[in-house]
Amino acid sequence: MTYIGKSVYRKESLEKVTGKAKYTADYLASDALHVEMVKSSYAHATIRSIEIAEAKKTEGVRAIILGDNLPLIGEEVIDRPPLAVNKVRYYGEVIALVVADTIPIAKKAAQLIHIEYEPLTVVNSPLQALEKDAPRLHDNLLDYKKDEGIYPVEGTNIINHTKIRKGDVKAVMKEGEVIVESHFSIPISDHSSMETRAALCEIGESGIVRIVTSSQAPYMVKKIISRDFKVETGKVVVETPFVGGGYGGKASVHLEIFAYLASKAVGGRKVRVFNTREEDLTVSPVHVGLEATVQLACTAEGKLTAAKLKYVFDGGAYADKSPHLSTAGAVDCTGPYKIDHVWCDALCVYTNHPYASPFRGFSHGEVHFAFERAMDILAKKIDMDPLYFRKINVIHPGDTTPTQVVLTSSKIGDVEKCIDRLRELMEWENGQLEAISQNRVRVKGISCSWKNSTIGPAVSSGVVLTFNSDGSINLMSGLVEIGTGTKTVLAQILAEQMKMSVDRIHVRMAVDTQTVPEHWKTVASRGTLMAGRAVMAAADDAIRKLKKMGAIVLRVSEDDLDVANETVFLRDNPKQFVPFKDIVYGYTYPNGNSIGGQIIANGSYTLTGLTNLDPETGAGNPGPEWAVAAHGIEIEMDRKTFRYKILKAITVVDLGEVLNYKAALGQIKGAMSMGIAWAGREAFYFDEIGRVLNPQLRTYRPLRFGEHPQYEVDIIKTPHLEAPFGARGAGEHGLVGIPAALGNALSHAINTELKSLPLTPEAIWRQWKEAHNGI
Repeated sequence: MTYIGKSVYRKESLEKVTGKAKYTADYLASDALHVEMVKSSYAHATIRSIEIAEAKKTEGVRAIILGDNLPLIGEEVIDRPPLAVNKVRYYGEVIALVVADTIPIAKKAAQLIHIEYEPLTVVNSPLQALEKDAPRLHDNLLDYKKDEGIYPVEGTNIINHTKIRKGDVKAVMKEGEVIVESHFSIPISDHSSMETRAALCEIGESGIVRIVTSSQAPYMVKKIISRDFKVETGKVVVETPFVGGGYGGKASVHLEIFAYLASKAVGGRKVRVFNTREEDLTVSPVHVGLEATVQLACTAEGKLTAAKLKYVFDGGAYADKSPHLSTAGAVDCTGPYKIDHVWCDALCVYTNHPYASPFRGFSHGEVHFAFERAMDILAKKIDMDPLYFRKINVIHPGDTTPTQVVLTSSKIGDVEKCIDRLRELMEWENGQLEAISQNRVRVKGISCSWKNSTIGPAVSSGVVLTFNSDGSINLMSGLVEIGTGTKTVLAQILAEQMKMSVDRIHVRMAVDTQTVPEHWKTVASRGTLMAGRAVMAAADDAIRKLKKMGAIVLRVSEDDLDVANETVFLRDNPKQFVPFKDIVYGYTYPNGNSIGGQIIANGSYTLTGLTNLDPETGAGNPGPEWAVAAHGIEIEMDRKTFRYKILKAITVVDLGEVLNYKAALGQIKGAMSMGIAWAGREAFYFDEIGRVLNPQLRTYRPLRFGEHPQYEVDIIKTPHLEAPFGARGAGEHGLVGIPAALGNALSHAINTELKSLPLTPEAIWRQWKEAHNGI
């Protein structure tokens, strides 16, 4: 193949390296009014009064907006007031908006708004949310409109309960096989994208609502504005330029609502709203937390027989995407292993924390940390090499998933090959632990992972191709370029199908929902599958139209023609041809007669064969395929101080086929670094009344430059037949198993089972001390 698998330069690379690429904040024109958010200083409280008189007197203030008489909004569950009314449910929740001429004026007026609160008991953890006497954060949760497949529990804080029931766990657990049970805890954290969220809105005299936003889901913005605020769908136009990282956090619709309300309040004038870093960390949606209980059983020979699991997800104050996060955790609850008896309860609960949005891996990193840590504990109990233990239990074609899907080689990658390659790369035979000195050890930890995408049936992607008069092609897709390089991959797919130079494919990077065909969302590692298949369909349409015109000009049958090198030619006589440029805008005969017109081609793709899950058993087909991986971490640790350094991180992933080699490596290594940062140091810390104590990057610490280990990636190729050229998703899979591999390495280093994130030296010491001495 000419372009598939090659490291083609990204189409937008020159704009980005020269600093000319425009992001949402770069579009915030000087004539826009500024919107300042007035945020709650309590995590749970009744709003007794709001005094805005002094603020309204401030010169330059154009409007102050409160939440009265606004409809509830939301994506999966319509449960969220756009602005808090009567009650606040998390620290940082927005109560009022100030629209003013300048930022200083807006900030000054915001400080003049006085809010009187009556504090309420705070639900500060998902386990507390389940307690019988816990406050009910939403009294009428059964009355909320919601997506199909979401099952709230009346009289509780549970907004979704997903059940997986496969086999007979109770019977197997009673047989007296080797059993372990452990509890694991993962706190809420954040995406920390380089670009903070921003939105601009202007409402024209004709009623057209035009929004510019740093969103991964512009078509969802359009849907929610139209549905919840009763705006004609065709009059909502959402534009998304380059997005400076999202990782799922910008899939939620948030600031766009404030921008719309603010513009409407000032007669449609252009307004802008953007997060400071502190606001981006605490006000907007965050990374979900998890409390997990894992019970595993195996034979004395190490064959897994049963898994009983309880996953309690911290959905925060409102549902948004967290119900589907908990469902996704249930769907892949066991990791990539053959287990005939599975019982899983995945609960998504309301708490007084910022509400959760997707995070790279869509709850799989959390679930895998718990499950893969339990796998290591079980391997130790039966005194078996943890890598061999995983190998003898891997899932294969013909086996069934927890949701009872029978796997084929196309649906599942090759876990065993990933493990074998990881063994080589980690030099596993040299031993898992090496003593460097009296207190220092070098240790290896491993894990396996898999991931499907529970994105629901009937989601689709569309592509339009237009030809330029010189024969080159414009490619338009609603896929958002969030730094993955996927739009360049689409150009590679088109170039391969059209047998022409990728340099002659011009890709529109910005998305405009009025003129660009819809792509559901840029999430779930499904951009290449969905938009790629749409590109292939559009290419087929273009080739048909080119052959039709070529047949007229060359006076031959369409069946005798082929397309390559920007020409339509006779298959058995390539010297008889017509160039694209002579026919893509129609054809003019020597006497001046003309036929045809500009060739415009289109294609679309809808995920097929997916089903909703059975509410009682979880049976159903949740997604198109499972991508699998094996991960390794090598650390050096001082067992006296509990300080450690990560020397090497390895991921072996089954990608089916690599479409852009260096882009794939970049995606996987970037995901690995994100997994290391999250597992090793990232977490929000809440005080007893639910306030976030570390809302700045100096206290919320991702990895810094110079702190990265050596990254190594290897690729296995088991094609997914439904995807372009057999490719599987690559965006998330480098992250999913990394936290577990780190936890396994550190646990082995100190001979103590670590069960909570983040794995800072202090946290490791505390867990060690509790295990050995009590605390």
